[in-house]
Amino acid sequence: MKNFIFISPHFPDSYWKFCLALKNRGFNVLGIGDAPYFEIPDQCKYALTEYYCCSNMENYENERRAVQYFKEKYGDIDFLESNNEFWLETDARLREEFNIKSGANLEEVKYFKHKSLQKKIFEKAGIKSARYILLTTLEALKEFADLVNYPIFAKPDNGVGSHGTFKMNNYEDLVNFYNSWDKVTPYIVEEFIHGQIISYDGVSNDSGDVLFSTSNVFQTSMQDIVKDNLDDMYYCVPEIDKDFDELGRKIIKAFNLKTRFFHIEFFKLLEDHPYLGKKGTMVPLETNMRPAGGYTPDLINYANSVSVYDIYADSAAYNENRQVPGDKKYFAIASSRRYNTQYCHSSEEIIEKYKFNITMSGDYPIALRDDLGDYYFFGRFDTLLEAIEFDKFVRGKVNE
Repeated sequence: MKNFIFISPHFPDSYWKFCLALKNRGFNVLGIGDAPYFEIPDQCKYALTEYYCCSNMENYENERRAVQYFKEKYGDIDFLESNNEFWLETDARLREEFNIKSGANLEEVKYFKHKSLQKKIFEKAGIKSARYILLTTLEALKEFADLVNYPIFAKPDNGVGSHGTFKMNNYEDLVNFYNSWDKVTPYIVEEFIHGQIISYDGVSNDSGDVLFSTSNVFQTSMQDIVKDNLDDMYYCVPEIDKDFDELGRKIIKAFNLKTRFFHIEFFKLLEDHPYLGKKGTMVPLETNMRPAGGYTPDLINYANSVSVYDIYADSAAYNENRQVPGDKKYFAIASSRRYNTQYCHSSEEIIEKYKFNITMSGDYPIALRDDLGDYYFFGRFDTLLEAIEFDKFVRGKVNE
């Protein structure tokens, strides 16, 4: 029996589904997390062979002791994973220390985490991305702005989500940003791209081949959601564009991404760009070598009539996708709301009108609400028009 250590199996609170899928394929699933055992969901307890609580997971020594304990009790560890961006480097460090071969090492994880290194992979694969510099001096920043024109966009080179991002529309903004920079945190500065964010999501095997792929379409940038406390909408498509799929597979292969979930963000150009290409060109923005945020894996399931949790477990257990999708696919949409916003329709009215379409609803975990909204409704529909009408009903505001 193989041993799979799953880091933080209780957060996000749907990740017990990964653990259960692994258990169903014969793995000993061994959990390490910071929540006391009595706080983790019953489904998670059932899926785990054993759980080790590290009250302070920021201290590497605590996690190292947990892995050592499991190794002494159950034997060699075959997999160690969290599927969580925050723990990528710690996961890799533990894999290296305990000689766990099935996963990325620290050198490979650098390319997962650092946006400037991701661009080197894009370039190596012959794929254009936004022009950039690493922040050094005010003079170099001004030269870059003169080259690509305003606006320009700055974000931590090693960062998650929209935190610490800045948009500069003119020289005054540029100076203000530079003066606010702590001169310690590495920043990447890119030309601003007018495009719609579309993601490439799926699971790879241990050869870096894509076993399953799909795509999500986003209407609002995460930066704007956080900055303006907005509600949100995005949707998963029933069929991925063939050319886009080929492009995504090329990138996954270039990263040599083994037995991993992935979420790669692209800009679909909304206008011709002198360097990047014609309107409609797909331009890679950044890679996230883990599932998309929140309950997006469930949204993908509803669109594709599959279980990506099982596909991931199949990859780990068999190095192939053994799932047979359902007969029908859908447009699956996630519409979120804010508690401090007055909407035209109550939650009860939404549920009554769309009771045969809603697949999930509820509060997002507090830690995810800045980026995703306070509470959500997931629905699935035969057409995109129906899905958009659902979103209008969910997010329609009194004063609009």
